[in-house]
Amino acid sequence: MAAFSSPLRPLLLFSVCLSVMAATVAASIGVNYGQIADNLPTPDRVIPLVKSLGAARVKLYDADPRVLHAFAGTGIQFTIGLPNELLPSMRDPSKAQSWVETNVRSYVPRTNITCVTVGNEVLTSNDTVLIGSLLVAMENVQKALVGFGLDKVVGVTTAHSLVILETSYPPSAGRVKKELADCVSDVLDFHERNGSPFLINAYPFFAYKGNPKQVPLDFVLFEPNHGMVDQSTNLHYDNMLFAQIDAVYSALAALGHKKVPVQISETGWPSKGDEDETGATPENAKKYNGNLIKVMTQKKGTPMRPDAGLNIYVFALFNENLKPGPTSERNYGLFRPDGSPAYSLMASGSDHSNVTTGVASSGKSTGPYAVAPSAPHPQSTSSAYLSISSGEVGLKSQVIPFIFGIALCKIFI
Repeated sequence: MAAFSSPLRPLLLFSVCLSVMAATVAASIGVNYGQIADNLPTPDRVIPLVKSLGAARVKLYDADPRVLHAFAGTGIQFTIGLPNELLPSMRDPSKAQSWVETNVRSYVPRTNITCVTVGNEVLTSNDTVLIGSLLVAMENVQKALVGFGLDKVVGVTTAHSLVILETSYPPSAGRVKKELADCVSDVLDFHERNGSPFLINAYPFFAYKGNPKQVPLDFVLFEPNHGMVDQSTNLHYDNMLFAQIDAVYSALAALGHKKVPVQISETGWPSKGDEDETGATPENAKKYNGNLIKVMTQKKGTPMRPDAGLNIYVFALFNENLKPGPTSERNYGLFRPDGSPAYSLMASGSDHSNVTTGVASSGKSTGPYAVAPSAPHPQSTSSAYLSISSGEVGLKSQVIPFIFGIALCKIFI
């Protein structure tokens, strides 16, 4: 295992460039903390890294007790994950109650757990058992939280792949796949009853990777470009991520759900890839994440929802050396395992002193959705996370460019 140097020295300039506006930005950026690696620092050594980013929120793919104990008393908001493989057992209310008691009740309030994601990209897993268990599991976890008196501080949701969409271009034409419409509608009913957000994992990188000659790089990297206009709404889009978010809003509205908020549970850009992974470079990763943060500091929503808060989790905190799949899968991290930055995260063409990767609002959280305005082992590794990162990546890289990226070439060529 490589020696873990003190994060303060290599991160001094990095932190100064990223910290000034941390207390003033209404929108909130969090970071995904994956652990599919054998060379990561212990959780207590991760705390200074998270704080150096100014990050107010961290998302786990499980409920790793080492992490939850280590971060107790820090005030950092945690979203913990109930892994896909546990969903079938959560059909039993007593097991859901036991899981909540062990993984939530025993830590709150010392550890600031604010949300539980029940499964990850379940509806596009092609696993009928998981799909059939999802809603029941969500409901039983919610009931368990109510029983423990925690439902006002800890919420329940689930994360979806953008592949749930049949169409996403133009954004106003976003629609859920017909075969998933009933399942998505049931999940949306749950969200409306409980006031929880709809989570989506969105990666413009896959659209560019699939069609680098047709999808404009500047459009996916938030760089200056002519953008595109949705002829149905006359709304102008200058980046793909916002167009994808609004396509999701349109899809939910078409199912009769116009009030459920959409949040981005994963987005990011790899700093390294295989020969056929066009665009996976440190320069592009710096531009994507840096410009995303710059956009967040502007305190505005998407063209379709300009007043809605943008709550986004960047993927990911570390490069993870044991993740399967193409090289890019192991190189999404903001940090290397030794604690040094994977690249200098500063927004392109911006005043670098006004950029931060984690945004802590000056407002106070008043509920589970009031977001601020180590070697893997059985208890810290989720096979759901593995499958998302490897098995489905091919599906993402094929489908997302088809439903959004290819259509864009009509606007830009």
